[in-house]
Amino acid sequence: MRTEWRALSGPVLITAMSLAALAVDQAYGHIPNPAPLQVCIVAVAAALAGIASGLVSAVIAVATNAIFVRHHPGAAFDVPELLRLALLTGAATITAVVTGLLRQKMLDAITWERDRHATATRLAAALDEIDIGVVLLDADTRAEFINRAFRKYFALPDAKADSKPPFIALMYHGRDAGCYELPEDELAHFIAERTEKMRAGDSTPINIKLTDGQVMRFRCMVLPDGGRMLSYTPITDLVRRNDDPAMAEYYRSLRGADVFATPRLHAAE
Repeated sequence: MRTEWRALSGPVLITAMSLAALAVDQAYGHIPNPAPLQVCIVAVAAALAGIASGLVSAVIAVATNAIFVRHHPGAAFDVPELLRLALLTGAATITAVVTGLLRQKMLDAITWERDRHATATRLAAALDEIDIGVVLLDADTRAEFINRAFRKYFALPDAKADSKPPFIALMYHGRDAGCYELPEDELAHFIAERTEKMRAGDSTPINIKLTDGQVMRFRCMVLPDGGRMLSYTPITDLVRRNDDPAMAEYYRSLRGADVFATPRLHAAE
């Protein structure tokens, strides 16, 4: 119903306007030729419903304008009037086609953007379900997306994560929250080094130990648009399995589990 209304609106409007102009001209004498207004209505019709509606409106415009000229007092179908009708025909046709093509291009762009948004939404939902921390940075190193795993590992509040913080702010948050298993005097150097290598696009993976006993394998990947994708993969079992057994009680107190006696790790060895 909505499509039919749009398709009919242009032809109905131009017919009504043209007949009204003809009636007023017959009743009250000379009025200006309505051709410019008719071309505008053709553009509106093509913008609302596409090329077909615009062309139908153009045909009505030319036909009613010919009637207007034929019944206008003192008018005749001489060469100037025929030229005016030819110009109206060309202008109305070109207006209908160009406006219709622009409308179609706009609709295609809207559809593409809607599909892209839907894909991005599904991808974000999928990334929230994995246990790998993921951060997407733009070219200015501001976080465009931070998944649930990263927020959990680094105790990052949703409000702060959704505010698109820069990478350096995420590093400082981890420091202030006491997430890194590093001496206080090494944190500044660690943050500066990580920030520099991230900006340089260094993809060399490193292990980051957290104070809760978890170990993350951090990797930075450069994206085509100049942004970065940061991944934090949990490898706690693989790394802690090779730790000094004398430290078992210490790690057990941090994690609440005996990682040195976990049978499922033998395959990874």
